[in-house]
Amino acid sequence: MIVAPYGSWPSPISPADLTCASIGLDRGLVDGDRVYWTQAHPEQRGRVSLWTMGPDGSREELAPDHSVRNRINEYGGGAWAVSGGVVVYSADPSGELWAHEGGGRRLLAPGGAHRYGALSIDPARRLVLAVREDHASEGPCVQRVVALDLDGDNAGGGRTLVEGADFYASPALRADGLLAWVQWRLPDMPWDATELCVAPLDDPGRAVRVAGGPGVSALHPAWDTTGGLVHLSDASGHWNFHRWDGVASVALHSDPHDFCGPMWNAGPAPYSLLPDGRIACARLVDGIGRAGILDPTTGYLEEVSTGAVSCELTGTGARVVALLGFADRPRELRLLDLSDGCNVLLARAEEVSLAPEAVSVARAITWDSPDGPVHAWYYPPTHPGVSAPDGELPPVQVWSHGGPTAFSSPDFRLSTQFWTSRGIGILDVNYSGSSGYGRAYRERLDGAWGVSDVRDCVDAARALVAEGLADPRRLSIRGGSAGGFTTLAALTTTDVFSAGVSLYGIGDLESLATDTHKFESRYLDRLVAPYPEGRDTWIERSPIHHLDRLACPMLILQGADDTVVPPAQAHAMADAVRAKGLPVRLRVFEGEGHGFRQASTITAVAEEVLAFLGHVHGFTPADVAAPAAGPDGRPGGA
Repeated sequence: MIVAPYGSWPSPISPADLTCASIGLDRGLVDGDRVYWTQAHPEQRGRVSLWTMGPDGSREELAPDHSVRNRINEYGGGAWAVSGGVVVYSADPSGELWAHEGGGRRLLAPGGAHRYGALSIDPARRLVLAVREDHASEGPCVQRVVALDLDGDNAGGGRTLVEGADFYASPALRADGLLAWVQWRLPDMPWDATELCVAPLDDPGRAVRVAGGPGVSALHPAWDTTGGLVHLSDASGHWNFHRWDGVASVALHSDPHDFCGPMWNAGPAPYSLLPDGRIACARLVDGIGRAGILDPTTGYLEEVSTGAVSCELTGTGARVVALLGFADRPRELRLLDLSDGCNVLLARAEEVSLAPEAVSVARAITWDSPDGPVHAWYYPPTHPGVSAPDGELPPVQVWSHGGPTAFSSPDFRLSTQFWTSRGIGILDVNYSGSSGYGRAYRERLDGAWGVSDVRDCVDAARALVAEGLADPRRLSIRGGSAGGFTTLAALTTTDVFSAGVSLYGIGDLESLATDTHKFESRYLDRLVAPYPEGRDTWIERSPIHHLDRLACPMLILQGADDTVVPPAQAHAMADAVRAKGLPVRLRVFEGEGHGFRQASTITAVAEEVLAFLGHVHGFTPADVAAPAAGPDGRPGGA
């Protein structure tokens, strides 16, 4: 057994391994005897490829010259759909819509000022339904639900069906022509309050709200074989299944757990309607994804064993596509046939494998806060051939996820094992405001962003220290986007952390209100205070106004093309830290937006963070050199 300081352990995972053997997986769809899915490729500058597999197991990429992605609401979603042998997809960055049918392909609609998402196809009517986002004029974009002709040129962007709300999602057409959709208005986000509406296709002005409303989020509608509208609603405090039967929306099952997460993108419904009327679905139980089959007539939920710790199901008929995350191996996309037990691997997220004894498996940690229990996952340093000197405690990174409504699952991720295999612990916190634990848990952050989330991350670190699992002098905090704000707020309001890493984080809340995109333009009204009436609170919560309290080095990483958190925020934060005389390193990546997709960027980020933490925490990484000294002459300087 080799004895080496924490942080300096030789790892089987290199920074390049985080991209060269990894693909991004998302939910798939089934159409007849074929299955479809997408794969995101960091080594191809983040290109998203669309794949299909036939009944004989043969696989084909349908659009090898396109990246199948959209930018509706900036986060995208529902960029492709398939039905009756017709595939329609959005090409990025042009925004064009393409139709693939009968072995041929043609342009369905131009892009340019139009972005299309939440796609669905009605082959019988030769229609494509979409949420169209228009950027033709100055000012906020405008969304509409539109119908496009599968056999036309759709030069004008399709026929408008529904307009007037700020946002739309999930248009779905019943066989008799009854249209359903989800809509909401600012300042609400789709997890705050939505309306599920229906109207005749030939007279959409006769819209009727059938579910949702103030304080209720109704999402993901789908028509069942009897003409009922299945959907998810959190009227009970958790997203549970309901069905509108033409008269009322009735709960199909009462469960103190969520069957979906917050709708940040407009992707397909996270469940499958089976031929016999049952629903293949998945819920989160104590942070673990559990698959099941719900009988809507009895309300009985039968659990299905997958061996996974996270699970999402989509599909048609008895065949479903399962996106499965495991505690000890990479995520997989599998085709499951619930009628005959067939189980086919479609894709695996990462090809780099680790011996079981080399894998750091997440351990659940829960503690009490003034608002109730808070949850996190701890990944201890793990290496079968290396141990630390007696008496040494490991450095630990506290991760604060984005959203802030996101949820961190205990999945195996190479990006986590990269750190634990080097002797650095990871504490991934589902702070107050996270999804996965019901509406009340999400609403803990209302009016308290920058307070409750920071408290939870600090308490998580202290809990780990109290257990003797972390060196209190070598705690760092890291987060991206909203998690970057939590990181910056923690560094300027507490003295627990000795280093901070912000990835496209928010330093100035007021600048975000004036510079960000429409989807999130009123998000902080609920999380902080209404603007501009509550401007004093916005200023008080903004880390950039409290740098006098900052007392540790920082690493700031930013995309040059970020429209959600503009690069000006990163520059302003770095300038302010530098003016105070503290070590700070800012790196801006060209060609990157809100979230890093390119292989070169992902590799560089891992190298930067490892070298930065090595310098601050006093260890020498086994395979990454320290960054060049900044103009102040100190390693880690900007």
